[in-house]
Amino acid sequence: MTKDINKGERIAKRMARAGLCSRRDAERWIEAGRVEVNGKKLETPACVVTEGDAIKVDGKLLGTAQDTRLFMFHKMAGVVTTSKDDQGRATVFDRLPDDLPRLMTVGRLDMNTEGLLLLTNDGELSRYLELPATGWKRRYRVRVHGRVDAKKLEMLKNGITVEGVHYKSIEASIDADQFMDRGGTNTWLSVVLIEGKNREVRRVMEAIGLKVNRLIRISYGPFNLGNMPRGAMVEVKSSVLKQQVKGFFKQ
Repeated sequence: MTKDINKGERIAKRMARAGLCSRRDAERWIEAGRVEVNGKKLETPACVVTEGDAIKVDGKLLGTAQDTRLFMFHKMAGVVTTSKDDQGRATVFDRLPDDLPRLMTVGRLDMNTEGLLLLTNDGELSRYLELPATGWKRRYRVRVHGRVDAKKLEMLKNGITVEGVHYKSIEASIDADQFMDRGGTNTWLSVVLIEGKNREVRRVMEAIGLKVNRLIRISYGPFNLGNMPRGAMVEVKSSVLKQQVKGFFKQ
C-alpha cells in the first residue's frame, strides 16, 4: 500500500509497511531498544515519524515503504511456516524463489497441514487479513478417521468449547463427492471457519471423536488454491488485490 506519509504515522506502522515485520513485532523490537529515530534510541512505540526521519533497526537504515504485494503458495506437509525454526526443521521460506522481497505469512498452517498459504511484504496487510472482522472464510478438505456422526457435525454451527477455548460457528459436512478409503475407515469432510485459531480444525474434530489424518486448506477468503502444484507460488495481480481488499487500501 502506497501512501503519503509526510503528515506522519506511528513508527510501528511504518516498520510494518516497509515489510520488516508485523506491527506487533515492531512494538516489541522498540521496547527491546532495537530501534533508533534520527540517532536517538526509542523507548516507546508512541512515536510519529515522517518520510524525512532516519529510522534504524539493529543499526541498519530502514528502507522506504514498498508497494503492497500478495502471493499464494501451495504449502506441502512437513514444513513449518516460521521464518526460522529453533529445531532446525525445514520452513516454507526455504522453498520460496530467491528473487522475492522480504515476506511474512498471513497467519500460519501447522507443519502437517497442506494447501493455500498467503504471504505478503506488508505487515499491515498481514495483520488486516488475519482479523476475523474481515469476515473471510477459510475452507478446508479434511480427512478423518473415526465414525462420523452427521448430527455432531451439524451442532458445530453453534460453536464449541474445547478445554476452555471457545470456537465460533464452524460449517462441517461430509463431502458430496467424498472418497472413502478402501478399508472404509477414513472420510473426507468439508470444513469452513472464520476464526482460524491455532490447530482449530484438529482440536474440534478430536472433541467430537474424529482424528484428522490429512488437512488441506483450499481457500482463504476470495483466494483459492485451485490446481496449483505443491510448492508452486503465484503473485496476486495488483488490480485483483485492490479489488478484493478495498477496505485495506481505503485506510
